[in-house]
Amino acid sequence: MNERPASTLVLATRNAHKAGEICAILGDQFDYLTLADFPSAPAVVEDAETFAGNAAKKAVELAAFLSSAEDERVKSVLKGEVHLLADDSGLEVDALNGAPGVHSARFAALDSGKSGNSSDADNNAKLLRLLKDVPPEKRTARFRCVIALVAFHHSSFVLQPRIFEGVCEGRIGDAPRGSGGFGYDPLFTPVGTKLTFGELVEGAKHRFSHRAKALEQLRDYFQNKP
Repeated sequence: MNERPASTLVLATRNAHKAGEICAILGDQFDYLTLADFPSAPAVVEDAETFAGNAAKKAVELAAFLSSAEDERVKSVLKGEVHLLADDSGLEVDALNGAPGVHSARFAALDSGKSGNSSDADNNAKLLRLLKDVPPEKRTARFRCVIALVAFHHSSFVLQPRIFEGVCEGRIGDAPRGSGGFGYDPLFTPVGTKLTFGELVEGAKHRFSHRAKALEQLRDYFQNKP
C-alpha cells in the first residue's frame, strides 16, 4: 500500500514573523512552504476594501500562479494534498474610525504617497501621534485576522476559498512596551491581561490572538472534513 502523501500548506507570505506564528499555532500536521520557496511568485496588489477581500484575492491569484507554473519543483509539490493559505490582518482603532484597518502595514507610507509597506517603527509612531490627545478609556481597538484557504486537486484549484476570521479586543497604550512580536504588538494590550503582545512570553500570544482564533477555526475544519 502506498503511503498517503504528506499534507502541504503553502503560506502566501514572505513575512517570516507571520509564517512563524502560523506554523507554531498549527503544529506539525503539515509540511509548510512559503513564498520564499517560490521566488518567481508575483506580488499581489492588496487593494480590496476589506480583510476578507484581500485574503481571498491573494489566495486565488497565487493559487492560479502555482497551478499554471511550469517549474518541475512546483509540479511535484502539487501532486500531494495541498492547500494554500492567505491571510490579511490588521489593527482597527475606534478613535480613528477603524483605521489603520486594511492599511495597517503601510499606514505611515500613506502620508508620503509611497507604495509598499512602512517600517513597524514608522507605523507605531504615526499611530501614537494620532492618539496623542485621546484618553485611555477611548483607546479601544482590536486586531482582526481573516484567512482564505484554497484547496488543490490534481494541480487545479477550487476557485471559491473558505474563509476563517478571528478578532482580539484590546487597547492602545501611550508608548511601546516589550520587544516581542511584530507590527503594532508593543502598543496593543489585549483584554484579560496587563501586558502588551510585545511583552508576552513566547507562545503566550498564540493562546488568544486574532490569528490564533482564525487558525483554530481552520484547524477544526481540517479535523472534521471527510
